[in-house]
Amino acid sequence: MSKSITSPLDYYAHQGQITNPEQYAELLEGLPSEISTVCQVVQGLLMHFGFAQPLYGLELSEEKKEERELRYVSKMLARIQELDERPLSVPRPPEKRLMGNCRDLAVLSCAILRHHATPARVRRGFATYFHGPSARPGFYADHWLCEYWKADEQRWVLFDSEVGKDDREYCEVTIDTYDVPRDQFLIAGQAWQLCRAGQADPKNFGFKDEYGEWFIQDSLVQDLAALNKIELLCWDGWGLADREPEDNVSAEDTALLDRVAALTVADNSAFLDMQSLYRNDIRLRVPDVIRSYTRTGVRKVTLNEGLASLHI
Repeated sequence: MSKSITSPLDYYAHQGQITNPEQYAELLEGLPSEISTVCQVVQGLLMHFGFAQPLYGLELSEEKKEERELRYVSKMLARIQELDERPLSVPRPPEKRLMGNCRDLAVLSCAILRHHATPARVRRGFATYFHGPSARPGFYADHWLCEYWKADEQRWVLFDSEVGKDDREYCEVTIDTYDVPRDQFLIAGQAWQLCRAGQADPKNFGFKDEYGEWFIQDSLVQDLAALNKIELLCWDGWGLADREPEDNVSAEDTALLDRVAALTVADNSAFLDMQSLYRNDIRLRVPDVIRSYTRTGVRKVTLNEGLASLHI
């Protein structure tokens, strides 16, 4: 176990076990660290599975659908190389790209930046800047972004590595995706606070026909885990991140979630309190075995090498 890191910038400049490329680290050598080019590289390697058919006419095989279950960057890189052995800087044709979703693009972007010792972290929240054929007006769609520390401006900057040229046109995105405005992407803790204060309707937060307070809660606890460098799949569940729509939440749990929301939207000064809350509460901390609600059914998943107890 590594010694404790008390600086958030030092902490987020190092890989966690999810983003660790392991034996594939050499593939990241020579890749750019400038945000726009990081996005271009990632877009040339991965594709959101939801765009495969409408943008490129691709029908996904069962094997391609299973690529969405690759939690770890090392496994993502292994599959990317299996599909195409060329350097990662070479864009793949659509049919040779790894099929994933916004979480996967954000996680790979984060891994590349951390490889360059750039402080970076993955955030789960809700976006309102997609205006394509399936968009709902006023709806905040479930989404994941990467966030990096821009030293010359002393601030965390959100960027969307999913939105390339084709995606931008199809989804009618008009914002600067290399510096996503904070009112266009609400971190899960912000969504929780707004709904708790009666300033937003929980029904306007979610994904397709899944939405509401339960969805915001799961996203909030997943965002906390990501801030502790455990960036799990969208459909992974544990503790308070495994709520069903019909579940009631106790007053005690609600107060805890209020605390989580406050710490996840706070500045760097809250880093140690945020880590302490996560590590010391079994309702929040990711266990060694989780449930994953995959497209083929619920699976019990044992995380790699005691991932849940790792404190780097």
